[in-house]
Amino acid sequence: MVYVSSKADLKRREIQKKKAKSGGFESLNLSPNVFRGVKRKGYRVPTPIQRKTMPLILAGNDVVAMARTGSGKTAAFLIPMLERLKEHVPQGGVRALILSPTRDLALQTHKFTKELGHFMDVRISLLVGGDSMETQFEELAQNPDIIIATPGRLMHHLAEVDDMSLRTVEFVVFDEADCLFGMGFAEQLHKILGQLSENRQTLLFSATLPSALAEFAKAGLQDPRLVRLDLDTKISPDLKLMFFTVRQEEKHAAILYLIREHIKSGEQTLIFVSTKHHVEFLNILFREEGIEPSVCYGDMDHDARKIHVSRFRARKTMLLIVTDVAARGIDIPLLDNVINWDFPPKPKLFVHRVGRAARAGRTGTAFSLVTSEDMPNLLDLHLFLSKPIRAAPTEEEVLQDMDGMMSKIDQAVANGETVYGRFPQTVIDLVSDRVREIIDSSSELTLMLKTCANAFRLYSKTKPSPSKESVRRAKDLPREGLHPIFKNVLDGGELKALAFSERLKTFRPKQTILETEGEAAKSKNLKGSSRQWVDVMREKRAIHEGVINLFHQQRSDNHAEKGVEYEITPSKAKEKKVSGSKRKARSFKDEEYFISSVPTNHHAEAGLSVRGKGDFDSNRLEAAVLDLVADDNAGMKKQKSVFHWDKRGKKYIKLNNGDRVTASGKIKTESGAKAKLEKTGIYKRWKERSHNKVSLKGINEGNAEEAAGNAFCLEVYVFFSSFS
Repeated sequence: MVYVSSKADLKRREIQKKKAKSGGFESLNLSPNVFRGVKRKGYRVPTPIQRKTMPLILAGNDVVAMARTGSGKTAAFLIPMLERLKEHVPQGGVRALILSPTRDLALQTHKFTKELGHFMDVRISLLVGGDSMETQFEELAQNPDIIIATPGRLMHHLAEVDDMSLRTVEFVVFDEADCLFGMGFAEQLHKILGQLSENRQTLLFSATLPSALAEFAKAGLQDPRLVRLDLDTKISPDLKLMFFTVRQEEKHAAILYLIREHIKSGEQTLIFVSTKHHVEFLNILFREEGIEPSVCYGDMDHDARKIHVSRFRARKTMLLIVTDVAARGIDIPLLDNVINWDFPPKPKLFVHRVGRAARAGRTGTAFSLVTSEDMPNLLDLHLFLSKPIRAAPTEEEVLQDMDGMMSKIDQAVANGETVYGRFPQTVIDLVSDRVREIIDSSSELTLMLKTCANAFRLYSKTKPSPSKESVRRAKDLPREGLHPIFKNVLDGGELKALAFSERLKTFRPKQTILETEGEAAKSKNLKGSSRQWVDVMREKRAIHEGVINLFHQQRSDNHAEKGVEYEITPSKAKEKKVSGSKRKARSFKDEEYFISSVPTNHHAEAGLSVRGKGDFDSNRLEAAVLDLVADDNAGMKKQKSVFHWDKRGKKYIKLNNGDRVTASGKIKTESGAKAKLEKTGIYKRWKERSHNKVSLKGINEGNAEEAAGNAFCLEVYVFFSSFS
């Protein structure tokens, strides 16, 4: 018998093929109930992270996905999860586990899961701190398919309930995994991972990838696929980058001047600082100036943080002062400006900060204050971005040819070059006087000034160091002039005054004070020690002047093929030629017998090696790593001690996020407190009172005969129900 398709069937199949090629959710071939839930939410086209990850998840792969907050990561793992679960399985045990770092995120995920699974018979249980344990026991007794939990409360249930098991879990999600590790849940996550089945599918969604999280991904996931949409090497072409060189003590005046004069009142600005103490200092300073900002930092009270961020999102405040740790989970879609009050120590961190502005076709500006210590980091950043950088022309060059210099600068900016320059000193001096008055009149600011200095000193010790090459190049940078943004601020007379003051700063007298006094004594025919000093200084200058001149010549020739080494004697300078651009350091290796740990042809071998489609090799993983420096003193001190002595293994082990291994029997809750992990008897009392029990072992670990009997009865019931 040959089945002949009707015209209606052929037309319907053609429509389905077109939909499958459209790039929408139709192309994923979702089951009807899941697809109806997606349509009910109003989704039409998947976001980039959903388009990249959902086919991989549906194919059964472990996935490590990195994308910005608000990019649709939650739906990216919920839709494939619901597609895999299909419907509720009686006595099937827990089949999916979602771990969230905070109670609020878990509640949000729970609500979202119920909305997407509106047309499905799937049971969901929420286990978070602050809710009644007995209420959660009742939910667990209903044999849920999905558990959405915070690590601390889940560990509490695993310790309290004897019959609770996670061996039936097929689908595990670590949501906002960077926050999970940043909040100190690393040890608990490893323990939870040890209680899961080996044939599970594991997903890890994160905005950034700290090194501890990368190690966790290597250990806990099987041949994972790495999906990156964080765009760590790209900055929006609509974002203007401005770099201003200032002294550390001028930063307060510089940021006040920028906010008052160069940022419009209707524009929202995100200000990044190094520590929580600087957040509070700038908060009080701005309020004294009549500017009301919002603030957010790492160990800030959760309710207070929520209020401040909500006020900023509602545009009730136009400034938000944050640290890197706090800004990780904030999504501000309509941001106009970013100010780096403290320059970021890593290029990726700079891109992570300024990438919040100039989104969705909007324009924006990133202002960065750069001290002399930050210049190597600025060079590292431009090497990372592959952008040339130049100093703004000095005041004398501008006075000689103002129109020509300005046109050169405009041409350089149009070609993609970055120009850095100074603030007008007259403006900085005026604002600095005002800042000094505010600090002197406020006892709170005066006390916080010393605290901020101590915190910044510790921050400088814990932040990553720039490359040695950039440190060397920073010493050879020419002196910069005024930034082009200030060209309309000054008139010709003020520009001449600034040029004169800059000449005074760079002035170096040809004679010392001793020689000047000696020459004066000689002209007046006076006898004494002054004339003797003239002879001493002349002899000293004769010894060293030749060496100094040759050193400058060698430096200007940019390390010619033959360097010059000098040996100084009391009478004269001897010159000794050394072949090569640099004198070779003595090596401990005997080239005839030395065997390197790296083969000589390892580059060729790496290039010819065949890797899997996942391409989750160590080089790509390390390129994705982004460690944030803590914003409080306690966190900085923890980052300095990253090793712990393991008594059982008799060795030092590297800790996740520098966090000490918690004492035996203790867990860390979502509030950050450490609670003792022991049975309280609450489950036993609830079971006796309710005549019920929690049994999440499922058919894989429970009584197989009983499960088979129940399944047979269910099939018989369904069969006879179909006739009724």
